[in-house]
Amino acid sequence: MSAQVTPDASDSRSSTSPLPEPPDETPAACEPAVPPAAATASAVPHSSVSALSADHVVREYKAGEEIANSISHGLGIVFALAAIPFLAVRAAAHPEVVYLVGALVYAYSMLLEYTMSTLYHAIAVDKAKKVFKVLDHSCIYLFIAGSYTPFCLISLADSGGLWLCAFVWAVALAGVASETFWVFRPRWISAVLYLLMGWCVVWFLPPLIAALWGPGLWLLVGGGVCYTIGCIFYVLKKIPYMHSIFHLWVLAGTVCQFLAIAFYIM
Repeated sequence: MSAQVTPDASDSRSSTSPLPEPPDETPAACEPAVPPAAATASAVPHSSVSALSADHVVREYKAGEEIANSISHGLGIVFALAAIPFLAVRAAAHPEVVYLVGALVYAYSMLLEYTMSTLYHAIAVDKAKKVFKVLDHSCIYLFIAGSYTPFCLISLADSGGLWLCAFVWAVALAGVASETFWVFRPRWISAVLYLLMGWCVVWFLPPLIAALWGPGLWLLVGGGVCYTIGCIFYVLKKIPYMHSIFHLWVLAGTVCQFLAIAFYIM
């Protein structure tokens, strides 16, 4: 008697059911995804990215450059500390209070600018460096206005000097506001404001020549020329140590104008 084999029900189902389809070889989860930042960057032209970041990210100098930058304007701090008592003594020889006001505003604006610049280049902490960058650039406006103050209050007092003084301080405050609140401003705006403040004195050239004719006038003009030449090296910042050379030209301009104020105005 032969045994009859009955097919198992599960075998019958497995033989009649269709085979499962193979999984998709390229599921969406495995497809390479573009990070949002990369997608954004790829959507913006490279030139636009450079333009946006050129003036709003703290520039990185090599360690040797920052040492040179700090030392060069550190010398400016020493010079300013020596200038304050020297100018105060010379101003005190005059009975008019405008001499003392002009001397101290000029000297302390010089000290403030060189101090902020030195700290900006000496500090390596990113957040602090960003703060001191704003302070440094803001104090440039204050130093330019402070340099005008003794000329306006003393040499040009009878020739519209007060109007010139009010103008340069108004531009200085506008510059400080732009540095502080207009973060994404075009870089050329700062350069234009610096040069506008530095050379607007030509509107008062005839009375200034009459008041400072001789070495005092040439020292004043020489200081302006030094600052202007320094701007050339400032825009060449991508070349190593150009910023340090810019600092040296600024120091030269400061010395020239200090001599003009100390010996031909005070």
